[in-house]
Amino acid sequence: MSEAPPARADGRKRPALRLERVERHYGTGASRLTVLDGADLEVFPGELVALVAPSGAGKSTLLHIAGLLERPDGGEVHIVGRAAGRLSDADRTAIRRVQIGFVYQFHHLLPEFSALENVVMPQLIRGLARPLAAQRGMQLLGYMRVKDRADHRPSEMSGGEQQRVAIARAVANGPRLLLADEPTGNLDPNTAHLVFDGLVRLVRASKLAALIATHNHDLAARMDRRITLEQGKVVEF
Repeated sequence: MSEAPPARADGRKRPALRLERVERHYGTGASRLTVLDGADLEVFPGELVALVAPSGAGKSTLLHIAGLLERPDGGEVHIVGRAAGRLSDADRTAIRRVQIGFVYQFHHLLPEFSALENVVMPQLIRGLARPLAAQRGMQLLGYMRVKDRADHRPSEMSGGEQQRVAIARAVANGPRLLLADEPTGNLDPNTAHLVFDGLVRLVRASKLAALIATHNHDLAARMDRRITLEQGKVVEF
């Protein structure tokens, strides 16, 4: 599992994600739409933060900016203490590859590969030797309680099993930050809770910082904090 980010000089842990006065606008002139307007947020290692907001409020935009997939129009994005909002595309890609894991509503597993191979793949791309990648892959599948499905292809697994494999793949390279966009939105309630339980175990064991967008208020209530977006700003509730 990844090491925790270093402590700050005052003894507190450094946030894995810090958004500072982030702004994002679309369009120009009279058609300009402000989605984020001075949004501030910190997410710390080992913490699960639920992002709950209605459709169109800017959840996806916030996640894309936090994940360095979009650039903010103003403000700054700090990933493990590094200002990343204005870095080159190559540097932003390097940070995403190492520091950030993504989980989406649909698992996007590679259908021609087994569960273990799907988890091993990003590690091989990063340069890890196959035996070590396979060892870590099996460990992660064990955390997500799908180790017995390691040799199965996605088509041979249930939706919940596939999503648990997708979560294992997202953290395969030991990121410090996990961003999830409706990770249980395509699952029935019982399966959603099973997947979420696995996600919580992994976050706690890895000291990951997790920002999870969800419409599921039951799951949101089980996280450490809940935030929403109001008039382009992050508000805790």
